[in-house]
Amino acid sequence: MARPRDLIERFSDRLADLPLVRPRAVEALPIIIDRRRVYVLPTGFGVFFSVMLLSMLVGGLNYNNNPALLLAFILIAVAHNSLVHAHLTLSGLRLIALHAEPVPAGKPMMLRLAFEASGNRVRNGLELRAGDEEAFLDLAPGERGEMTLALPTQRRGWLVPGRIRIATLRPFGLARAWSWLRPDVRLLVYPTPEAEAVPLPDLGGDGQSRRTRNHGEQPHHLREYRPGDGQRQIAWKASARADRLLVREYEATANRELNLDWFTLGKLDHEARIRRLARWVLEAERQGSRYRLRLPLAVVGPGTGPEHRHACLRALALMPHG
Repeated sequence: MARPRDLIERFSDRLADLPLVRPRAVEALPIIIDRRRVYVLPTGFGVFFSVMLLSMLVGGLNYNNNPALLLAFILIAVAHNSLVHAHLTLSGLRLIALHAEPVPAGKPMMLRLAFEASGNRVRNGLELRAGDEEAFLDLAPGERGEMTLALPTQRRGWLVPGRIRIATLRPFGLARAWSWLRPDVRLLVYPTPEAEAVPLPDLGGDGQSRRTRNHGEQPHHLREYRPGDGQRQIAWKASARADRLLVREYEATANRELNLDWFTLGKLDHEARIRRLARWVLEAERQGSRYRLRLPLAVVGPGTGPEHRHACLRALALMPHG
């Protein structure tokens, strides 16, 4: 669960809408965070600490208390160095990769971001935030690390991650240094399958057909030997009678191809058809059937397997919104 944001943090988010805040547009990977795009503001604790230091200075000057003034100046120096340290923690970071597996709309998408720390500085306490989700990472000098953010998904199609903030409160929590990332990527969100199980389209008959293969369950016929045929397929007795090599062909039972047709769902509305077809794609894949997806502007397949399933769900996800 994400922690609540304080007033200073919400104010820093508002600053991102200013036209001078970098980056002004989306960026191609890799993204390098340089010193010109790192911003620093005091935290709530930092504001309290500043007021305390100001009170110490006023009191020391008023009572001409040199030890109090010395302590105040030492603490001011420490606070200033912490601001510089926070800035340097982010400067030089590189976002080198970003990836997420497609998920059905309504489920969180796990966005994985890979960072690389250049230079000789240790970068502890890195915070990555997108919306209300956040992740944390520590990087040693020259190390590569990965953070995962759970992005909410609401509708099928392309999802643009938008603006992502990377920040740090180290070393003392007096200030927050942050930078904005706007990677130029689009992530695919599958359509939500229909909630209730719906039988697959009727194949007619017994739902099976015969295919001739080199290996199977039942002998089909004899044919002439061809280079590459295995010795186990040779019918030696029949070859001796015919005075030539004959090879057994076998007949294997195979499922018929399913036709998942958009035009057979005329009673459903636009989005309901997409949900029904998404459900059928997953069910056909679970059963190991070969299937073809027929849409108004495309036909996918026939085929089976993860790549074919992805192609079908991608076509459904990118259908125009009705």
